[in-house]
Amino acid sequence: MKNSNRYSICLAAMLCVASVQGSAQTILRASHQWPGGTGDVRDEMVQTIAREVEQADVDLTIRVYPGQSLFKAGDQWSALVRGRLDITALPLDYASGRHPQFSATLMPGLVKNHDHAARLNDSEFMNDIKAVIENAGAMVLADSWLAGGFVSSERCILWPDDIQGQVIRAAGPAFERMMVQAGASITSMPSSEIYTAMQTGVLDAASTSSASFVTFRIHEHTTCLTAPGEYGLWFMYEPVLISTRTWQGLNAEQQAALLAAGQAAEDYFFEQAQRLDEELERVFSEAGVEIVHMSREQVDAWRAIAEETSYTVFAEEVEGGAELIEKALSVE
Repeated sequence: MKNSNRYSICLAAMLCVASVQGSAQTILRASHQWPGGTGDVRDEMVQTIAREVEQADVDLTIRVYPGQSLFKAGDQWSALVRGRLDITALPLDYASGRHPQFSATLMPGLVKNHDHAARLNDSEFMNDIKAVIENAGAMVLADSWLAGGFVSSERCILWPDDIQGQVIRAAGPAFERMMVQAGASITSMPSSEIYTAMQTGVLDAASTSSASFVTFRIHEHTTCLTAPGEYGLWFMYEPVLISTRTWQGLNAEQQAALLAAGQAAEDYFFEQAQRLDEELERVFSEAGVEIVHMSREQVDAWRAIAEETSYTVFAEEVEGGAELIEKALSVE
């Protein structure tokens, strides 16, 4: 009986120790809309952060939930700032309905190329954007800007006249205003829904990032791709974000590990950014899709429309909007 009691006491002690050890391990949940395990660069950014944090050995684990398996694309921002979600990779313009300043991060012709996007990260423009993010209850772990373009099942989109009569997913209010002025009809949706919408004829055309065009196999319902080129029109800011509530609950070692992991993810993305555009053209070309690039004249024609519509409305209706545009344009 004595041995039995001693065994029970030891077992209870072991379970208690295991419970204490288990509770010391902080587990964070990361959610995004892109499929996992496909090589999508945004999923890989989040996976990089998870791996780097694991290797730092600071009692912190990040569980990644790709493909909208935890939260739908449109629900991630509100879940993040309310503390229901810890980490997300998100096109910031998705939250422009709550914070209209974010529309500046998907403004036609505002970002010239990948190098220009990298310079914007350290500008007053992005300091202002990040201040809005932080005031809302989140913080940037890693910056990323994705180039993008246009696809159509009807005809190539080069000049503004080419969009007349087409129904397009235009990716955000700034692009939507420009497209409507050029004669398009708009249907809004996350990039993860473009494939089905083009398959069923809900959309004739779409704009999104190079990565999303490939990840979601949009070439299967496309006859022409307007790819990013020397004179691109489409860039979107898609950072990795952490909830402020989550951040404040971590100790100094865990915070330092997350910052280092975020930098590693950002460095990885910058190396991959140009390759995304090259991969886009390779995949679409092999699928038999016609590929075109805008000239400077064509981009200028679109931007003239954007300045009359998107830029003007943003400056007039968004608090600090005119200053934001001016700060972005001042970055050479």
